[in-house]
Amino acid sequence: MSLRRLLFAFLVVIVLIIWFTRTADSGASAISRPSAASQAGALKETVNGITYHMPYGRPTRPFTPAVQVGDVLYLAGQIGTSANAQGGVVPGGIQAETRQTMENIKDVLEKSGSSMDRVFKCTVMLADMREWDAMNEVYATYFPGNKPARSALGANGLALNARVEIECLAKAR
Repeated sequence: MSLRRLLFAFLVVIVLIIWFTRTADSGASAISRPSAASQAGALKETVNGITYHMPYGRPTRPFTPAVQVGDVLYLAGQIGTSANAQGGVVPGGIQAETRQTMENIKDVLEKSGSSMDRVFKCTVMLADMREWDAMNEVYATYFPGNKPARSALGANGLALNARVEIECLAKAR
C-alpha cells in the first residue's frame, strides 16, 4: 500500500509540474518574455499586442523610447543629449543640438528595428521659432530622399532647457 501512495504522490507531482509549465507558457500571449537582446541591455516586451522597445535597458523615467503597434514604431521625443554632455544637452546652439537629436533618433530607430529611411512623420518643437532655418539646415541632411510629413511648433520649457525636441513615427521592419 505504501508503494501505491508513493506512486500516486509521484504522479500528482508530475501532473502539477506539467500544469504549472503550461500555465506559465499560456501567459506568453499576453506578455512576452524579454527578447534575447536583453543580454546586451536592450529589452523588448509585448503586452496586448503593443511592443515596448527599451534599447538602453529598463527606462528610469516614465516613458519608453519606442513603442510598436502593428508595423508602426512611435518614438518618444528626443533632445540633444549625449553620453559626454554630462547630463545636459550638447553645447554649440541649435545646430549642434539638432544634430545630436537626430543622431539619438537614428540610434533608437536602429536599435528598435527600423531606420531613418522608414520615418514617415516627425513633430518638431522649438524653444525659439526664430531658429527654424538653422534647425532645418541640419534636419534636412538626415532625410536626403523623400522627406517625412512634419509638424512644427514653438514650445516653452523643453526638458533640460533644450532648444529642440523631435519625435518621429516610422515603419518597423
